[in-house]
Amino acid sequence: MFVVEYKDEILVIDGGLKFPEEDMLGIDLVIPDFTYLTDNLSKVQAIVLTHGHEDHIGALPFVLKQVNKPVYGTKLTLGLLEGKLREHGILNSVTLNTVQAISTIKIGKYFTVEFFKVNHSIPDAVGMAITTPAGTIIHTGDFKIDQTPVDGQTTDFSRISEISKRGVLALLADSTNAERPGFTMSEKVVGGTIDEIFRLAKNRIILATFASNVHRIQQVFDSAFKYDRKVCVNGRSMVNVVNIASELGYLNIAKGVLIDLEDIGKYNPEEVVLITTGSQGEPMSALTRMANSDHRKVEIIPGDTVVIAASPIPGNEKLVSKTINNLFKRGADVIYESVSGIHVSGHASKEELKMMINIVKPKYLVPIHGEYKHCIHLAKIGESMGIEKDNIFLPDIGDVIEFSKDKARINGSVQAGYILVDGLGVGDVGNIVLRDRKQLSLDGILVVVVTLQKGTNKIMAGPDIVSRGFVYVRESEELIEESKQVVTKSLDKCRDKNIKEWSQLKIAIRDQLGKSLYEKTRRRPMILPIIMEV
Repeated sequence: MFVVEYKDEILVIDGGLKFPEEDMLGIDLVIPDFTYLTDNLSKVQAIVLTHGHEDHIGALPFVLKQVNKPVYGTKLTLGLLEGKLREHGILNSVTLNTVQAISTIKIGKYFTVEFFKVNHSIPDAVGMAITTPAGTIIHTGDFKIDQTPVDGQTTDFSRISEISKRGVLALLADSTNAERPGFTMSEKVVGGTIDEIFRLAKNRIILATFASNVHRIQQVFDSAFKYDRKVCVNGRSMVNVVNIASELGYLNIAKGVLIDLEDIGKYNPEEVVLITTGSQGEPMSALTRMANSDHRKVEIIPGDTVVIAASPIPGNEKLVSKTINNLFKRGADVIYESVSGIHVSGHASKEELKMMINIVKPKYLVPIHGEYKHCIHLAKIGESMGIEKDNIFLPDIGDVIEFSKDKARINGSVQAGYILVDGLGVGDVGNIVLRDRKQLSLDGILVVVVTLQKGTNKIMAGPDIVSRGFVYVRESEELIEESKQVVTKSLDKCRDKNIKEWSQLKIAIRDQLGKSLYEKTRRRPMILPIIMEV
Protein backbone atom coordinates (compact mmCIF):
# COMPACT_ATOMS: atom_id res chain seq x y z
CA MET A 1 0.00 0.00 0.00
CA PHE A 2 1.42 3.32 -1.11
CA VAL A 3 0.07 6.77 -0.25
CA VAL A 4 0.51 9.94 -2.33
CA GLU A 5 -0.37 13.12 -0.43
CA TYR A 6 -0.52 16.74 -1.58
CA LYS A 7 -1.77 19.43 0.83
CA ASP A 8 -5.17 18.20 2.11
CA GLU A 9 -5.66 15.32 -0.36
CA ILE A 10 -4.53 11.68 -0.24
CA LEU A 11 -4.51 9.11 -3.05
CA VAL A 12 -3.97 5.44 -2.11
CA ILE A 13 -2.28 2.97 -4.49
CA ASP A 14 -3.18 -0.70 -3.85
CA GLY A 15 -3.99 -2.44 -0.58
CA GLY A 16 -2.42 -5.89 -0.44
CA LEU A 17 -1.87 -8.63 2.09
CA LYS A 18 0.97 -11.01 2.81
CA PHE A 19 0.85 -14.52 4.14
CA PRO A 20 2.12 -15.13 7.67
CA GLU A 21 5.76 -15.92 8.38
CA GLU A 22 6.83 -19.05 10.29
CA ASP A 23 6.87 -17.30 13.67
CA MET A 24 3.34 -15.89 13.24
CA LEU A 25 1.72 -18.95 14.79
CA GLY A 26 -1.97 -19.41 13.97
CA ILE A 27 -2.18 -16.16 11.98
CA ASP A 28 -4.19 -16.37 8.74
CA LEU A 29 -3.31 -13.10 6.98
CA VAL A 30 -1.14 -10.02 7.45
CA ILE A 31 -2.48 -6.67 6.24
CA PRO A 32 -1.00 -3.15 6.35
CA ASP A 33 -1.58 -0.98 9.40
CA PHE A 34 -3.74 1.68 7.74
CA THR A 35 -4.22 3.85 10.87
CA TYR A 36 -2.83 6.83 8.94
CA LEU A 37 -5.79 6.59 6.53
CA THR A 38 -8.41 6.31 9.28
CA ASP A 39 -6.81 9.26 11.11
CA ASN A 40 -6.96 11.32 7.89
CA LEU A 41 -10.23 9.96 6.51
CA SER A 42 -11.50 13.31 5.20
CA LYS A 43 -8.32 13.72 3.10
CA VAL A 44 -8.55 10.33 1.33
CA GLN A 45 -9.94 10.84 -2.20
CA ALA A 46 -9.75 7.37 -3.78
CA ILE A 47 -7.92 4.04 -4.02
CA VAL A 48 -6.35 3.15 -7.39
CA LEU A 49 -5.26 -0.42 -8.21
CA THR A 50 -2.44 -1.76 -10.39
CA HIS A 51 -3.59 -5.41 -10.73
CA GLY A 52 -5.55 -8.22 -9.09
CA HIS A 53 -2.95 -10.19 -7.14
CA GLU A 54 -3.54 -10.84 -3.42
CA ASP A 55 -0.49 -8.77 -2.43
CA HIS A 56 -2.13 -5.74 -4.08
CA ILE A 57 -5.89 -6.13 -3.41
CA GLY A 58 -6.14 -8.70 -0.59
CA ALA A 59 -6.45 -6.19 2.28
CA LEU A 60 -9.11 -4.02 0.62
CA PRO A 61 -12.13 -5.75 2.24
CA PHE A 62 -10.65 -4.80 5.63
CA VAL A 63 -9.60 -1.30 4.50
CA LEU A 64 -12.90 -0.42 2.82
CA LYS A 65 -14.90 -1.25 5.95
CA GLN A 66 -13.22 1.75 7.59
CA VAL A 67 -12.03 3.81 4.62
CA ASN A 68 -14.98 3.60 2.23
CA LYS A 69 -13.71 5.64 -0.71
CA PRO A 70 -14.13 5.14 -4.51
CA VAL A 71 -11.94 2.38 -5.99
CA TYR A 72 -10.52 2.54 -9.54
CA GLY A 73 -9.17 -0.52 -11.35
CA THR A 74 -9.26 -2.47 -14.61
CA LYS A 75 -12.07 -4.94 -15.38
CA LEU A 76 -10.42 -8.18 -14.21
CA THR A 77 -8.91 -6.52 -11.12
CA LEU A 78 -12.32 -5.28 -10.01
CA GLY A 79 -13.92 -8.62 -10.95
CA LEU A 80 -11.58 -10.41 -8.53
CA LEU A 81 -12.09 -7.70 -5.88
CA GLU A 82 -15.89 -7.99 -6.18
CA GLY A 83 -15.74 -11.63 -5.07
CA LYS A 84 -13.82 -10.65 -1.93
CA LEU A 85 -16.15 -7.77 -1.09
CA ARG A 86 -19.17 -10.05 -1.57
CA GLU A 87 -17.71 -12.55 0.91
CA HIS A 88 -17.27 -9.76 3.46
CA GLY A 89 -20.81 -8.47 2.84
CA ILE A 90 -19.78 -4.97 1.74
CA LEU A 91 -20.03 -5.14 -2.08
CA ASN A 92 -23.19 -3.03 -2.27
CA SER A 93 -21.75 -0.24 -0.11
CA VAL A 94 -18.51 0.24 -2.11
CA THR A 95 -18.12 2.34 -5.28
CA LEU A 96 -16.08 0.50 -7.93
CA ASN A 97 -15.03 2.37 -11.09
CA THR A 98 -13.70 0.47 -14.12
CA VAL A 99 -10.81 2.07 -16.00
CA GLN A 100 -9.06 1.11 -19.25
CA ALA A 101 -5.31 0.71 -19.68
CA ILE A 102 -5.41 4.03 -21.61
CA SER A 103 -7.69 5.93 -19.19
CA THR A 104 -6.89 9.33 -17.73
CA ILE A 105 -8.89 10.33 -14.64
CA LYS A 106 -8.96 13.40 -12.41
CA ILE A 107 -9.16 12.66 -8.68
CA GLY A 108 -9.77 15.49 -6.24
CA LYS A 109 -8.32 18.95 -6.90
CA TYR A 110 -4.70 17.91 -7.29
CA PHE A 111 -4.32 14.44 -8.83
CA THR A 112 -4.46 13.39 -12.48
CA VAL A 113 -3.92 9.64 -12.96
CA GLU A 114 -2.89 8.27 -16.37
CA PHE A 115 -2.90 4.46 -16.64
CA PHE A 116 -0.68 2.48 -19.01
CA LYS A 117 -0.58 -1.22 -19.94
CA VAL A 118 2.19 -3.42 -18.50
CA ASN A 119 2.81 -7.19 -18.70
CA HIS A 120 2.66 -9.32 -15.57
CA SER A 121 1.60 -12.84 -14.55
CA ILE A 122 -2.05 -11.75 -14.50
CA PRO A 123 -4.00 -9.97 -17.27
CA ASP A 124 -5.17 -6.36 -17.03
CA ALA A 125 -2.08 -5.18 -15.10
CA VAL A 126 -1.34 -1.46 -15.33
CA GLY A 127 1.17 1.09 -14.16
CA MET A 128 0.21 4.70 -13.60
CA ALA A 129 1.51 8.25 -13.84
CA ILE A 130 0.20 10.52 -11.09
CA THR A 131 0.56 14.19 -11.89
CA THR A 132 0.47 16.62 -8.96
CA PRO A 133 1.33 20.34 -8.72
CA ALA A 134 4.77 19.25 -7.42
CA GLY A 135 5.49 17.00 -10.40
CA THR A 136 4.69 13.61 -11.93
CA ILE A 137 5.29 10.29 -10.19
CA ILE A 138 5.33 7.07 -12.24
CA HIS A 139 4.38 3.87 -10.38
CA THR A 140 5.19 0.80 -12.51
CA GLY A 141 3.05 -1.67 -10.56
CA ASP A 142 4.38 -5.23 -10.87
CA PHE A 143 5.70 -5.52 -14.42
CA LYS A 144 7.90 -7.28 -16.92
CA ILE A 145 8.51 -6.60 -20.61
CA ASP A 146 7.04 -9.49 -22.60
CA GLN A 147 7.53 -9.13 -26.36
CA THR A 148 5.25 -12.12 -27.11
CA PRO A 149 2.50 -12.03 -24.45
CA VAL A 150 -0.20 -14.71 -24.56
CA ASP A 151 -2.98 -12.12 -25.04
CA GLY A 152 -0.98 -10.13 -27.62
CA GLN A 153 -1.00 -6.94 -25.48
CA THR A 154 2.51 -5.63 -24.97
CA THR A 155 3.68 -2.99 -22.51
CA ASP A 156 2.56 0.44 -23.76
CA PHE A 157 5.97 2.05 -24.31
CA SER A 158 4.63 4.83 -26.50
CA ARG A 159 2.30 6.04 -23.71
CA ILE A 160 5.03 5.76 -21.05
CA SER A 161 7.40 7.67 -23.34
CA GLU A 162 4.80 10.33 -24.11
CA ILE A 163 4.14 10.91 -20.39
CA SER A 164 7.86 10.90 -19.59
CA LYS A 165 8.63 13.61 -22.17
CA ARG A 166 6.82 16.08 -19.88
CA GLY A 167 9.37 15.30 -17.14
CA VAL A 168 9.12 12.74 -14.31
CA LEU A 169 9.88 13.72 -10.75
CA ALA A 170 10.12 10.17 -9.35
CA LEU A 171 9.94 6.59 -10.59
CA LEU A 172 8.57 3.97 -8.19
CA ALA A 173 9.82 0.77 -9.81
CA ASP A 174 9.16 -2.92 -9.14
CA SER A 175 12.45 -4.33 -7.84
CA THR A 176 11.46 -8.00 -7.32
CA ASN A 177 13.82 -9.41 -10.00
CA ALA A 178 16.49 -6.70 -9.85
CA GLU A 179 19.22 -9.23 -8.98
CA ARG A 180 18.50 -11.41 -12.05
CA PRO A 181 20.66 -10.64 -15.11
CA GLY A 182 19.26 -10.29 -18.63
CA PHE A 183 15.58 -10.40 -19.54
CA THR A 184 12.70 -12.37 -18.01
CA MET A 185 11.48 -15.04 -20.43
CA SER A 186 8.12 -14.71 -22.15
CA GLU A 187 5.07 -16.58 -20.83
CA LYS A 188 4.89 -18.13 -24.33
CA VAL A 189 7.95 -20.25 -23.38
CA VAL A 190 5.84 -21.99 -20.73
CA GLY A 191 3.16 -22.62 -23.36
CA GLY A 192 5.71 -24.56 -25.42
CA THR A 193 6.74 -26.63 -22.38
CA ILE A 194 3.09 -27.36 -21.50
CA ASP A 195 2.42 -28.44 -25.09
CA GLU A 196 5.41 -30.82 -25.00
CA ILE A 197 4.24 -32.33 -21.67
CA PHE A 198 0.76 -32.94 -23.15
CA ARG A 199 2.29 -34.56 -26.23
CA LEU A 200 4.39 -37.00 -24.18
CA ALA A 201 2.12 -37.76 -21.20
CA LYS A 202 0.56 -41.22 -21.41
CA ASN A 203 -1.83 -40.93 -18.45
CA ARG A 204 -3.61 -38.23 -16.45
CA ILE A 205 -2.04 -34.77 -16.15
CA ILE A 206 -2.38 -32.77 -12.92
CA LEU A 207 -1.07 -29.20 -13.20
CA ALA A 208 -0.67 -26.88 -10.21
CA THR A 209 -0.11 -23.16 -10.68
CA PHE A 210 -1.08 -19.80 -9.18
CA ALA A 211 -4.84 -19.38 -9.54
CA SER A 212 -4.36 -15.82 -10.80
CA ASN A 213 -2.06 -16.79 -13.69
CA VAL A 214 -4.86 -16.65 -16.27
CA HIS A 215 -2.48 -16.73 -19.24
CA ARG A 216 -0.92 -20.00 -18.06
CA ILE A 217 -4.38 -21.48 -17.44
CA GLN A 218 -5.35 -20.40 -20.98
CA GLN A 219 -2.35 -22.27 -22.41
CA VAL A 220 -3.40 -25.41 -20.51
CA PHE A 221 -6.91 -25.19 -21.99
CA ASP A 222 -5.41 -24.64 -25.47
CA SER A 223 -3.15 -27.72 -25.19
CA ALA A 224 -6.01 -29.80 -23.74
CA PHE A 225 -8.19 -28.92 -26.75
CA LYS A 226 -5.32 -29.70 -29.14
CA TYR A 227 -4.71 -33.16 -27.60
CA ASP A 228 -8.40 -33.93 -27.05
CA ARG A 229 -8.36 -33.92 -23.25
CA LYS A 230 -11.06 -32.76 -20.82
CA VAL A 231 -10.11 -30.17 -18.18
CA CYS A 232 -11.30 -30.21 -14.57
CA VAL A 233 -10.61 -27.28 -12.23
CA ASN A 234 -9.99 -27.97 -8.54
CA GLY A 235 -9.36 -25.71 -5.53
CA ARG A 236 -11.57 -22.86 -4.32
CA SER A 237 -9.45 -19.94 -5.56
CA MET A 238 -8.78 -21.68 -8.91
CA VAL A 239 -12.51 -22.30 -9.54
CA ASN A 240 -13.23 -18.69 -8.55
CA VAL A 241 -10.64 -17.16 -10.91
CA VAL A 242 -11.56 -19.44 -13.86
CA ASN A 243 -15.25 -18.50 -13.46
CA ILE A 244 -14.56 -14.74 -13.23
CA ALA A 245 -11.94 -14.70 -16.03
CA SER A 246 -14.15 -16.67 -18.44
CA GLU A 247 -17.23 -14.54 -17.62
CA LEU A 248 -15.25 -11.34 -18.32
CA GLY A 249 -13.71 -12.70 -21.53
CA TYR A 250 -10.10 -13.11 -20.33
CA LEU A 251 -10.24 -16.90 -20.66
CA ASN A 252 -11.47 -18.60 -23.85
CA ILE A 253 -12.56 -22.18 -23.20
CA ALA A 254 -13.64 -24.33 -26.14
CA LYS A 255 -17.08 -25.88 -25.78
CA GLY A 256 -17.10 -29.27 -24.04
CA VAL A 257 -13.52 -29.05 -22.75
CA LEU A 258 -14.37 -28.04 -19.16
CA ILE A 259 -15.89 -30.80 -17.01
CA ASP A 260 -17.00 -31.00 -13.38
CA LEU A 261 -14.86 -32.68 -10.72
CA GLU A 262 -17.75 -35.08 -10.05
CA ASP A 263 -17.53 -36.37 -13.65
CA ILE A 264 -13.80 -37.09 -13.65
CA GLY A 265 -14.39 -40.85 -13.17
CA LYS A 266 -16.38 -41.06 -16.42
CA TYR A 267 -13.20 -40.62 -18.48
CA ASN A 268 -10.03 -42.66 -18.93
CA PRO A 269 -6.92 -41.19 -17.21
CA GLU A 270 -5.33 -40.30 -20.57
CA GLU A 271 -8.35 -38.13 -21.42
CA VAL A 272 -8.18 -35.91 -18.33
CA VAL A 273 -6.28 -32.81 -17.18
CA LEU A 274 -6.73 -31.45 -13.67
CA ILE A 275 -5.78 -27.80 -12.98
CA THR A 276 -5.37 -27.31 -9.24
CA THR A 277 -4.16 -25.03 -6.47
CA GLY A 278 -1.25 -25.99 -4.21
CA SER A 279 1.83 -24.96 -6.18
CA GLN A 280 3.29 -23.54 -2.92
CA GLY A 281 2.78 -26.73 -0.90
CA GLU A 282 0.17 -25.06 1.35
CA PRO A 283 -0.91 -27.68 3.94
CA MET A 284 -4.66 -27.41 3.19
CA SER A 285 -4.40 -27.00 -0.59
CA ALA A 286 -5.76 -29.49 -3.12
CA LEU A 287 -2.37 -30.72 -4.43
CA THR A 288 -0.96 -31.26 -0.92
CA ARG A 289 -4.05 -33.25 0.03
CA MET A 290 -3.61 -35.41 -3.07
CA ALA A 291 0.07 -35.94 -2.21
CA ASN A 292 -0.95 -37.03 1.30
CA SER A 293 -3.79 -39.29 0.02
CA ASP A 294 -6.13 -36.99 1.89
CA HIS A 295 -8.23 -35.57 -0.98
CA ARG A 296 -11.89 -36.58 -0.98
CA LYS A 297 -12.26 -36.96 -4.75
CA VAL A 298 -8.81 -37.32 -6.35
CA GLU A 299 -6.29 -40.08 -5.62
CA ILE A 300 -2.80 -39.98 -7.17
CA ILE A 301 -2.47 -42.98 -9.51
CA PRO A 302 0.98 -44.41 -10.43
CA GLY A 303 1.78 -42.98 -13.87
CA ASP A 304 0.12 -39.60 -13.29
CA THR A 305 2.14 -36.65 -14.61
CA VAL A 306 2.09 -33.88 -11.99
CA VAL A 307 3.31 -30.47 -13.17
CA ILE A 308 4.15 -27.74 -10.63
CA ALA A 309 4.12 -24.63 -12.82
CA ALA A 310 5.37 -22.13 -10.25
CA SER A 311 8.53 -21.38 -8.30
CA PRO A 312 8.42 -21.50 -4.49
CA ILE A 313 7.83 -18.16 -2.82
CA PRO A 314 10.78 -17.53 -0.39
CA GLY A 315 9.99 -19.45 2.80
CA ASN A 316 7.85 -22.11 1.05
CA GLU A 317 10.73 -24.20 -0.30
CA LYS A 318 10.44 -26.94 2.36
CA LEU A 319 6.66 -27.27 1.90
CA VAL A 320 7.02 -27.56 -1.89
CA SER A 321 9.86 -30.09 -1.57
CA LYS A 322 7.80 -32.21 0.85
CA THR A 323 4.85 -32.22 -1.56
CA ILE A 324 7.11 -33.23 -4.50
CA ASN A 325 8.60 -36.08 -2.43
CA ASN A 326 5.14 -37.35 -1.42
CA LEU A 327 3.95 -37.22 -5.05
CA PHE A 328 6.95 -39.30 -6.16
CA LYS A 329 6.18 -41.80 -3.36
CA ARG A 330 2.66 -42.19 -4.76
CA GLY A 331 4.14 -43.16 -8.13
CA ALA A 332 3.62 -39.88 -9.98
CA ASP A 333 6.06 -38.40 -12.49
CA VAL A 334 6.65 -34.86 -11.13
CA ILE A 335 7.81 -31.98 -13.33
CA TYR A 336 8.86 -28.84 -11.44
CA GLU A 337 10.74 -25.62 -12.07
CA SER A 338 14.27 -26.58 -11.11
CA VAL A 339 14.27 -29.45 -13.66
CA SER A 340 12.21 -27.88 -16.48
CA GLY A 341 11.10 -24.67 -18.19
CA ILE A 342 7.63 -24.85 -16.67
CA HIS A 343 7.67 -21.45 -14.95
CA VAL A 344 8.73 -17.93 -15.82
CA SER A 345 8.58 -14.93 -13.54
CA GLY A 346 6.14 -12.05 -13.87
CA HIS A 347 8.75 -9.45 -12.88
CA ALA A 348 11.34 -7.46 -14.81
CA SER A 349 14.99 -8.54 -14.73
CA LYS A 350 17.98 -6.16 -14.87
CA GLU A 351 17.87 -5.26 -18.57
CA GLU A 352 14.11 -4.55 -18.50
CA LEU A 353 14.54 -2.31 -15.44
CA LYS A 354 17.31 -0.44 -17.29
CA MET A 355 14.96 -0.01 -20.24
CA MET A 356 12.21 1.39 -17.98
CA ILE A 357 14.64 3.84 -16.33
CA ASN A 358 15.96 4.92 -19.77
CA ILE A 359 12.46 5.64 -21.08
CA VAL A 360 11.20 7.43 -17.97
CA LYS A 361 14.44 9.34 -17.14
CA PRO A 362 13.30 10.18 -13.59
CA LYS A 363 14.97 12.70 -11.32
CA TYR A 364 14.45 10.44 -8.29
CA LEU A 365 14.24 6.63 -8.03
CA VAL A 366 12.34 4.70 -5.34
CA PRO A 367 12.69 0.89 -5.55
CA ILE A 368 9.47 -0.82 -4.33
CA HIS A 369 7.79 -4.25 -3.99
CA GLY A 370 10.85 -6.43 -3.50
CA GLU A 371 12.69 -7.53 -0.38
CA TYR A 372 15.35 -5.11 0.88
CA LYS A 373 18.11 -6.92 -1.04
CA HIS A 374 16.14 -6.47 -4.30
CA CYS A 375 15.68 -2.76 -3.61
CA ILE A 376 19.45 -2.44 -3.07
CA HIS A 377 20.11 -4.15 -6.43
CA LEU A 378 17.72 -1.75 -8.21
CA ALA A 379 19.38 1.20 -6.47
CA LYS A 380 22.73 0.02 -7.88
CA ILE A 381 21.20 -0.30 -11.36
CA GLY A 382 19.90 3.29 -11.02
CA GLU A 383 23.35 4.54 -9.98
CA SER A 384 25.00 2.74 -12.91
CA MET A 385 22.63 4.63 -15.22
CA GLY A 386 23.58 8.06 -13.93
CA ILE A 387 20.98 8.70 -11.21
CA GLU A 388 22.77 10.39 -8.30
CA LYS A 389 23.04 8.28 -5.14
CA ASP A 390 21.36 11.05 -3.12
CA ASN A 391 18.39 10.90 -5.51
CA ILE A 392 17.66 7.20 -4.77
CA PHE A 393 15.50 6.45 -1.73
CA LEU A 394 15.23 3.14 0.15
CA PRO A 395 12.47 3.90 2.64
CA ASP A 396 11.32 1.67 5.50
CA ILE A 397 7.61 0.92 5.97
CA GLY A 398 5.96 4.12 7.20
CA ASP A 399 8.69 6.51 6.00
CA VAL A 400 7.55 9.76 4.39
CA ILE A 401 9.45 10.88 1.27
CA GLU A 402 8.85 14.58 0.82
CA PHE A 403 9.22 15.88 -2.75
CA SER A 404 9.29 19.45 -3.93
CA LYS A 405 10.17 20.75 -7.37
CA ASP A 406 13.85 21.17 -6.54
CA LYS A 407 14.62 18.70 -3.72
CA ALA A 408 13.52 15.53 -1.92
CA ARG A 409 14.20 14.00 1.48
CA ILE A 410 12.90 11.42 3.94
CA ASN A 411 10.96 13.53 6.42
CA GLY A 412 9.91 11.44 9.41
CA SER A 413 7.44 8.58 9.40
CA VAL A 414 3.80 7.78 10.11
CA GLN A 415 2.27 4.87 12.01
CA ALA A 416 2.63 1.80 9.78
CA GLY A 417 3.54 -1.88 9.90
CA TYR A 418 1.38 -4.98 10.17
CA ILE A 419 -2.09 -5.88 11.39
CA LEU A 420 -2.50 -9.61 12.05
CA VAL A 421 -5.75 -11.31 11.04
CA ASP A 422 -6.65 -14.47 12.96
CA GLY A 423 -10.05 -15.95 12.10
CA LEU A 424 -12.57 -13.14 12.54
CA GLY A 425 -10.21 -11.15 14.74
CA VAL A 426 -8.48 -8.22 13.02
CA GLY A 427 -5.61 -6.75 15.02
CA ASP A 428 -6.54 -8.44 18.31
CA VAL A 429 -3.45 -10.67 18.19
CA GLY A 430 -0.25 -8.78 18.90
CA ASN A 431 3.34 -9.49 19.97
CA ILE A 432 2.42 -10.66 23.49
CA VAL A 433 -0.11 -13.23 22.22
CA LEU A 434 2.37 -14.43 19.58
CA ARG A 435 5.06 -14.76 22.26
CA ASP A 436 2.69 -16.88 24.38
CA ARG A 437 1.85 -19.06 21.36
CA LYS A 438 5.54 -19.53 20.66
CA GLN A 439 6.19 -20.62 24.25
CA LEU A 440 3.21 -23.00 24.14
CA SER A 441 4.49 -24.48 20.87
CA LEU A 442 8.01 -24.96 22.26
CA ASP A 443 7.43 -26.33 25.78
CA GLY A 444 3.68 -26.72 26.32
CA ILE A 445 1.60 -25.73 29.36
CA LEU A 446 1.12 -26.84 32.96
CA VAL A 447 -2.09 -25.90 34.76
CA VAL A 448 -1.86 -25.98 38.56
CA VAL A 449 -5.24 -26.12 40.34
CA VAL A 450 -5.38 -25.62 44.11
CA THR A 451 -8.23 -24.89 46.57
CA LEU A 452 -7.44 -22.74 49.64
CA GLN A 453 -9.42 -22.06 52.80
CA LYS A 454 -10.69 -18.49 52.94
CA GLY A 455 -8.80 -16.37 55.44
CA THR A 456 -6.13 -18.93 56.40
CA ASN A 457 -4.93 -19.91 52.89
CA LYS A 458 -4.66 -23.51 54.13
CA ILE A 459 -4.68 -26.04 51.25
CA MET A 460 -8.07 -27.79 51.22
CA ALA A 461 -7.73 -29.68 47.91
CA GLY A 462 -4.92 -30.27 45.44
CA PRO A 463 -2.62 -29.16 44.12
CA ASP A 464 -3.67 -30.94 40.92
CA ILE A 465 -1.53 -30.62 37.80
CA VAL A 466 -2.75 -30.84 34.20
CA SER A 467 -0.12 -31.06 31.44
CA ARG A 468 -0.61 -30.32 27.74
CA GLY A 469 2.35 -30.47 25.34
CA PHE A 470 4.90 -30.67 28.19
CA VAL A 471 5.06 -34.30 29.36
CA TYR A 472 2.73 -37.27 29.12
CA VAL A 473 1.37 -37.44 32.68
CA ARG A 474 1.03 -41.25 32.90
CA GLU A 475 4.71 -41.71 32.02
CA SER A 476 5.96 -38.88 34.26
CA GLU A 477 4.18 -39.57 37.55
CA GLU A 478 7.34 -39.01 39.58
CA LEU A 479 7.92 -35.56 38.04
CA ILE A 480 4.26 -34.60 38.58
CA GLU A 481 4.38 -35.71 42.25
CA GLU A 482 7.58 -33.71 42.83
CA SER A 483 5.93 -30.71 41.17
CA LYS A 484 2.94 -30.98 43.52
CA GLN A 485 5.32 -30.95 46.49
CA VAL A 486 7.07 -27.83 45.13
CA VAL A 487 3.70 -26.05 44.84
CA THR A 488 2.69 -27.12 48.38
CA LYS A 489 6.00 -25.88 49.85
CA SER A 490 5.75 -22.55 48.00
CA LEU A 491 2.20 -21.99 49.35
CA ASP A 492 3.32 -22.97 52.88
CA LYS A 493 6.14 -20.39 52.68
CA CYS A 494 3.65 -17.73 51.59
CA ARG A 495 1.36 -18.60 54.49
CA ASP A 496 4.27 -18.35 56.95
CA LYS A 497 5.05 -14.87 55.56
CA ASN A 498 1.33 -13.96 55.76
CA ILE A 499 1.11 -13.39 51.99
CA LYS A 500 -2.56 -13.60 51.01
CA GLU A 501 -2.78 -11.71 47.70
CA TRP A 502 -3.69 -14.17 44.93
CA SER A 503 -1.42 -12.42 42.41
CA GLN A 504 1.59 -12.90 44.73
CA LEU A 505 0.65 -16.53 45.43
CA LYS A 506 0.50 -17.20 41.66
CA ILE A 507 3.90 -15.54 41.11
CA ALA A 508 5.39 -17.69 43.89
CA ILE A 509 3.98 -20.90 42.36
CA ARG A 510 5.16 -19.90 38.87
CA ASP A 511 8.69 -18.98 40.03
CA GLN A 512 9.34 -22.01 42.27
CA LEU A 513 7.77 -24.58 39.94
CA GLY A 514 9.39 -23.05 36.85
CA LYS A 515 12.82 -23.21 38.49
CA SER A 516 12.29 -26.83 39.62
CA LEU A 517 11.06 -28.02 36.21
CA TYR A 518 13.94 -26.33 34.36
CA GLU A 519 16.48 -28.04 36.64
CA LYS A 520 14.87 -31.45 35.99
CA THR A 521 13.91 -31.16 32.29
CA ARG A 522 15.71 -28.11 30.80
CA ARG A 523 12.28 -26.96 29.54
CA ARG A 524 10.24 -23.89 30.36
CA PRO A 525 6.52 -24.70 29.99
CA MET A 526 3.93 -21.99 30.47
CA ILE A 527 2.67 -22.37 34.07
CA LEU A 528 -0.91 -21.33 34.72
CA PRO A 529 -1.86 -21.39 38.43
CA ILE A 530 -5.62 -21.47 39.18
CA ILE A 531 -6.59 -20.72 42.80
CA MET A 532 -10.05 -21.34 44.21
CA GLU A 533 -11.27 -20.33 47.65
CA VAL A 534 -13.75 -22.09 49.97
